[in-house]
Amino acid sequence: MTDALLLESMEITRVRHETRDTFTFDLDARPRGGFRFAPGQFNMLYAFGLGEVPISISGDPLKPAVLTHTIRAVGPTTRGLEALKKGDGVGVRGPFGTPWPVDEAQGKDVIVVAGGIGLAPLRPAIYSMLSRRQAFGKLCIAYGARTPADILYEKEIERWRGRIDVDLEVTVDRGDPDWRGHTGVVTKLLRRFELTPESTVALLCGPEVMMRFASRELEGLGVPSARIYVSMERNMKCGVGSCGHCQLGPSFVCKDGPVYPLTKAEPLMGIREL
Repeated sequence: MTDALLLESMEITRVRHETRDTFTFDLDARPRGGFRFAPGQFNMLYAFGLGEVPISISGDPLKPAVLTHTIRAVGPTTRGLEALKKGDGVGVRGPFGTPWPVDEAQGKDVIVVAGGIGLAPLRPAIYSMLSRRQAFGKLCIAYGARTPADILYEKEIERWRGRIDVDLEVTVDRGDPDWRGHTGVVTKLLRRFELTPESTVALLCGPEVMMRFASRELEGLGVPSARIYVSMERNMKCGVGSCGHCQLGPSFVCKDGPVYPLTKAEPLMGIREL
């Protein structure tokens, strides 16, 4: 048995409800000496008696004592996780997967494009870049949600927006009477940023249709496809490539991803029913 198959119980120390169907909990990683991971990696989380699901790590890589996950409750296992409270235990396997190319992006402009809960897998990369902000050029963040009530991490977004070294724009598909921000798809925001396209790195996570259109828009602006990265978090089940559930053409998302350069992901994303 490999370490990747070993299940470890960790205690919930904090639970926060982000939106009507999305929540975040912190796990205490101190007993194991801290949980170290790279931005973009994921864990397999086990709800005892129900099963396990792959969930991206959404906390700060520089705070290994706390392991954070943001989860959308969409099925029996994630609803079981949602019902847990402070002091309850969660099974954890990981970390798994390929990371965002944060180190490779040093010295370049970076644009982060997130849709819905896709902001959660990107948050560790944002934390990492903010912790060494001078190592990067411009940092731009474009975030789209369905409605104002579906916006993740609202207070944190406002803190990021308040920084003079971050250019952040938020849009929603449908506003409400109190909404004063942008309305429309997130791709409409991309031309608002002043970037040097030939030296820009783009990190994308969200619905596949959003990533397809956003990547095309970025390519149209002159960002090289080899510097556009997407997270293909779909159909993962075991975390180690043994079940074949996440196979995407010749690739297994849990082993070869979830982060891919667009040059590898785009040919597969365009094939219907693959």
